[in-house]
Amino acid sequence: MKNLIKSIKLTIVFCVFLSVCYVLVLWAYAQFAAPGEGGNVETVSLNGKVVGVANVGQRFTQDIYFWGRPSCAGDGYDGTSSAGSNKGVTNESYLKEVEARIDTFLLHHPYLKRAEVPAEMVTASASGLDPDITPACAYVQIKRVATARGLSEKEVKALVENHIERPLFGVFGPSKINVLKLNVALDEHKKKTLICL
Repeated sequence: MKNLIKSIKLTIVFCVFLSVCYVLVLWAYAQFAAPGEGGNVETVSLNGKVVGVANVGQRFTQDIYFWGRPSCAGDGYDGTSSAGSNKGVTNESYLKEVEARIDTFLLHHPYLKRAEVPAEMVTASASGLDPDITPACAYVQIKRVATARGLSEKEVKALVENHIERPLFGVFGPSKINVLKLNVALDEHKKKTLICL
């Protein structure tokens, strides 16, 4: 009977510790990880309206916007179905899907050769929610975006370079660009240009 009482006490202590203390530790970490947002997800706004969150990708298909990585999460970028396709590189349907993505990418970027299409622009990430692309993926899209918006490539390239997030401490992780933030900056740049005119 003594052991049963000790077991019940220990169970209660662990329940309190794991359901309260653990949650508090995660909350404190969130405050550190996203200090400007009070531990909540970082939202992105345009003209005072929230247009998305920074850590979840969105589908962009218009030529006036930079495109992100393809998504296999649900119908695309579905947070409730976060996952990759789980198809291997020898899977025939997967290879056809990638070929179709390459063809579409080349249709909108006729100045590129097939070998110049970045692999990450035609393959989905493991989560299907990746909000970032590498600078190389943005650079190959500059000409298309500049032409579609009637801007100079130099202007668009400057915006791209202003949005490169460098590795943490110059070591941890790759350089990346948040596609949503870059596209919002493009729309804001257009607005500033119209005001100046």
